[in-house]
Amino acid sequence: MRAALPLIAGLALLGCNDPGFRGVPEVRVAQENEVASCRAVSIITNEPGLYGPVLGEEALRYARNKVLETAKADGADTVVFDETPPGVPVSLVRARAFDC
Repeated sequence: MRAALPLIAGLALLGCNDPGFRGVPEVRVAQENEVASCRAVSIITNEPGLYGPVLGEEALRYARNKVLETAKADGADTVVFDETPPGVPVSLVRARAFDC
């Protein structure tokens, strides 16, 4: 068990540094009407990977944060996520990235 402690601690630290878990504060989420004067950079998609009432929301948050990370890497500072109708499970996160 003692030999596994450094491995567990290392994995925990990796999780803390993963933008999927911690978010990307340099990129803001906006609505369509807020990006009219911004330059379009890219369209980004990501699949949540897990579904259901237990882990689905965490997987969706992780996928959205990974979209924000990709937007930052593409040179964007703002993201507009496509709307999903209430009650419909999200199988694909799609967003447009902008430089405002």
